Amino acid sequence: MNPAHIFSPRLELPRSTLHAPRSTTFSPRVAFTLMEVMIACGIFFMATFTILALVSTTLRNARALQRGDVDAGMAAAQVYQLLKTNRQVEVSGSGDFGEAYPDYSFEFASQQYESNGLLQVEIVVNRRGNRNPVDSTIIWVYSPDAKSGPGQLNLR
Repeated sequence: MNPAHIFSPRLELPRSTLHAPRSTTFSPRVAFTLMEVMIACGIFFMATFTILALVSTTLRNARALQRGDVDAGMAAAQVYQLLKTNRQVEVSGSGDFGEAYPDYSFEFASQQYESNGLLQVEIVVNRRGNRNPVDSTIIWVYSPDAKSGPGQLNLR
């Protein structure tokens, strides 16, 4: 070995200087300003409250659809079943809607309409505590036993 090689001073550079030198100029950080953050928060909250209002309205509409109002057509189905099996021409009575609508009741009265076997039935639906009826209707029910024949009373 060459003794000069052992003692020769070699200049070794640190590894960090082997790469490209860093710029000494100041580079600002990229970030949102306070105004941009405030605007973004405002848009977010407006969208959130709009969605909450829409959900609230949808739930209210769904609840209204689940519990419909009572009308005379609901009572007409019950009255029709009664008149279908009844042999009398003039029948009157009352009823209720059971546990589904405990505050509501109905009254009905039938009479013969002309002499063709039709019964005219007037139905009135009332609510407890109200003086005025909630709904009323007139239906016609065919009853072959209601036909007036010769010598029978023809009510009009």
